[in-house]
Amino acid sequence: QVQLVESGGGLVQTGGSLRLSCVTSGRLFNVYVVAWYRQAPGKQRELVALRRRDESTNYADSVKGRFTISRDTAKNTVHLQMNSLKPEDTGVYYCAALEFGSTGYNYWGQGTQVTVSS
Repeated sequence: QVQLVESGGGLVQTGGSLRLSCVTSGRLFNVYVVAWYRQAPGKQRELVALRRRDESTNYADSVKGRFTISRDTAKNTVHLQMNSLKPEDTGVYYCAALEFGSTGYNYWGQGTQVTVSS
């Protein structure tokens, strides 16, 4: 089992910044990808950014150049640094983990709310 606990959400004005954290614990040796998803009211959950075990990353087009996913290995924490925030970035942000050999994310955190005011 893998446990994921997000934190760092909040209310910020347009153009502001937030850093989300996802503390991971448990059977981490089998985790291949850690990702951040978000879900806005009335919309489907969408991928924001992911980081593979080999440190390669992918970003949604809408956040490229503004968001950065990184890992603090010593603290088993994956961060999502969000700069130049826009109202359309508002939503609940979830951390997710994918194990080797899986076709879908195996574990999800409880989510953290991000609200960007205009």
